[in-house]
Amino acid sequence: MNWLKDFVRPKLRELVGGPKDIPEDLWDKCPKCSQMIFHRDREKNLGVCQHCGHHMRLGAKRRLEMLFDDGAYQTIESDSPVTDPLKFRDRRKYAERLKEARTRTGADDALTVAHGKMGGIDVVIAALDFAFMGGSMGVAVGEGMLAAARLAVARNAPLIVVTSSGGARMQEGILSLMQMARTTIAVSEVREAGLPYIVVLTDPTTGGVSASFAMLGDIAIAESGALIGFAGARVIEQTIRETLPEGFQKAEFLLEHGMVDMVVRRHELRDTLIRIVGLLGNRVPAAAPGPDGGESVPAETDGAGGAAVSGPGQPGESSPAQ
Repeated sequence: MNWLKDFVRPKLRELVGGPKDIPEDLWDKCPKCSQMIFHRDREKNLGVCQHCGHHMRLGAKRRLEMLFDDGAYQTIESDSPVTDPLKFRDRRKYAERLKEARTRTGADDALTVAHGKMGGIDVVIAALDFAFMGGSMGVAVGEGMLAAARLAVARNAPLIVVTSSGGARMQEGILSLMQMARTTIAVSEVREAGLPYIVVLTDPTTGGVSASFAMLGDIAIAESGALIGFAGARVIEQTIRETLPEGFQKAEFLLEHGMVDMVVRRHELRDTLIRIVGLLGNRVPAAAPGPDGGESVPAETDGAGGAAVSGPGQPGESSPAQ
């Protein structure tokens, strides 16, 4: 019998107490600079690294809370499509993957549609969640986009779409590719009603989503550092047999080459959207409380009547919309 191990150690543990359970999600590592970020700091900074400014991914729920006045909004439910139309199975059943994603995110599918006030202006926002099977576009996302467009028309409100997707959902085969046409029709209905359609491109926006409704916005806004494209850079290099330029498919690169209208930092996104919606709708935005309880005041317009928007320069710099 080892008395130190079997007798003394248990007695010491009784005196000082056993090991305490420490939550595993107290700290996050920035994927860009590898610095550790306390979970409260990450939440306070809206998922932006305070060390290097990298914009980490946000879920759809947090996106909506960030954009709507006081974080208050109402979601809608679209018609539920067939869950597993092709009875698809690879290493696991598609139905099992859907069930797991729904349990983890608390959402029915990758797209969440909500309506409420933003700067006192009635808006409809549809947000994709990359945490739900990579934000992939299946039949449910197509249904959601149609529902969002028709809700915007019914409420005479601008439609804002926040994209974050790896593309079409392979488990639904050709049915997922058909959603490219369906979502384009949804955008057309908003345009025919004379309403603004604004797209916020976040990291990542790729595949069939970028080839359809993500690139059809009247104004295309990209978050700083977001990856935006169709095919991956490695696939493109192997196809054209050339080395791609540095920063290829990043938001700032696309701004320089005219693919997006502006690049905005996350902390400035809500005010920028309020200003744009007010200008396009000829409405005066209200100084509404922001999601953190503080007052959110839309930025002033420039002398020519255009909006002063944030470009990819240093903090505090602004440039007219492209």
